[in-house]
Amino acid sequence: VQLVESGGGLVQPGGSLRLSCAASGFTFSIYGMRWYRQAAGEERELVATISSGGSSTNYLDSVKGRFTISRDNAKNTVYLEMNSLKPEDTAVYYCCVVRTRYYWGQGTQVTVSS
Repeated sequence: VQLVESGGGLVQPGGSLRLSCAASGFTFSIYGMRWYRQAAGEERELVATISSGGSSTNYLDSVKGRFTISRDNAKNTVYLEMNSLKPEDTAVYYCCVVRTRYYWGQGTQVTVSS
């Protein structure tokens, strides 16, 4: 299993970013996917989930209405569209799939600052 995140960076408050996670080594289309984040000195928290077919999504309360998780099963990729970013969204964002255990990507840094 390999998960490779991309798309992080530095953005001003109110800005947008789109994270991508390219998956390989397993049958992507039959597994739900997750995005987590971990701010410095904080515990990792679940940000968003999406079902295998993409029809069902769930979000952390603090990102509802601002973040959108989606997937393209033809490309084995899951996305996290982040709008109206706030300084408190600053964290390393991780893609995750749960099979027999949790599998994680290497993470991508998102920094929201003026």
